[in-house]
Amino acid sequence: MTHDVQRDPEKTISRRTLVHGLAAAAGATVIGSSGALAQQASQVGPPTTITSPPRDFGPHGAPTTYFWDPDIIAVDPSFNDLAQPNATITRLYTGMLWGEGPAWSAQGRYFLWSDIPNNRQMRWSEDDGRVSVFRSPTNNSNGNSFDFQGRQLSCEHLTRRVVRYEHDGTSTVLCDNFNGKKLNSPNDVVAHPDGSTWFTDPPYGGQLYEGEPDAPGGSTNPGGKLNPRIGQPAGFVPSKRELPTNCYRVDPTGRVDLVLSEDQVPDPNGLAFSPDYKKLYVVSTGKGPGDTGPGGKGDVFVFDVGADNKLTNQKRFSDFVIDGVNCGPDGIRCDVNGNIWTASNAGRHVGYNGVTVWNPDGKLIGRIRLPEVCENICFGGPKRNRLFMVASQSIYAVYTATQGAGPG
Repeated sequence: MTHDVQRDPEKTISRRTLVHGLAAAAGATVIGSSGALAQQASQVGPPTTITSPPRDFGPHGAPTTYFWDPDIIAVDPSFNDLAQPNATITRLYTGMLWGEGPAWSAQGRYFLWSDIPNNRQMRWSEDDGRVSVFRSPTNNSNGNSFDFQGRQLSCEHLTRRVVRYEHDGTSTVLCDNFNGKKLNSPNDVVAHPDGSTWFTDPPYGGQLYEGEPDAPGGSTNPGGKLNPRIGQPAGFVPSKRELPTNCYRVDPTGRVDLVLSEDQVPDPNGLAFSPDYKKLYVVSTGKGPGDTGPGGKGDVFVFDVGADNKLTNQKRFSDFVIDGVNCGPDGIRCDVNGNIWTASNAGRHVGYNGVTVWNPDGKLIGRIRLPEVCENICFGGPKRNRLFMVASQSIYAVYTATQGAGPG
């Protein structure tokens, strides 16, 4: 069975829409203006994120009346092999301040994410759809993942460290410094089959809303007017920024290696390996608190990963400008075929927030539109074929026709 390319309703009029428009005009003068047909299209087509009033993604919202969800757009016919035609985008939860760090526990069959300003991790249970507070406080955790043993990895802004939660309920600090200097605010973390842990360390946690500013005199609090101890437990000792924005690898022995410097990728954010672990994709986002340089530009870079874990052959994968709109990437994942799925932050450009999908050659092949800025994504579900999307205050999900690569 073949499927037609899902076209953007902003730009095209389908045969079905045209037929309905002509039927409605039966017995009257045929109106040939594009404005009249556009009006008919808005009346006949299902609601989307770009209609007015916009679509209700909740359980009581109007159904998507066509075979394809109208907010899943195939830019290239190859996307038809990845999107599930009879699946609809659903809002699972809303109510956090700023969601981040999605991860799927295959063993526990739950979806996990961070609500950074609320200093907690949330959990959506697959069996009954219940949402509950999973862990609180979390030291303003951001990125989460699961390693190949099913243990949760978590990046903490407040304590500037990466931790692993063990099966017996204890936690292990994997890294909190490099060469004796305190980390900035670890952001995203991924596991490697060799037992190592890779993570990015931009400075976005160096602000009141998502972590803590520097101690007085630090680069994010040079005048000392902010008190980073307010709201923190007794004995909390504020730190000062000491390192550039780098990317690190924690060896199974505990050794910490610098794998990417700020000169190569400023403000590294999202992180993902290709399915064969021979390539590493790194998102470079905008200037963060305390940065002295210009920061990133919203690009994604790709590197070859050598047998010695050295990264070579740096290339810019894409600048993520679509139709003249900067669809700034943040979280990033690969599917089993090597396609790259990225969260899209297009700000006030309605219709461009959500998810963008690219083939391994850097060609845009699909988009998923959401009514909110999307920060991060992950694949999950019992078959790992459901895409979970963390978008500002809400969680969305949609089934796909592919599977995510790697655990968590």
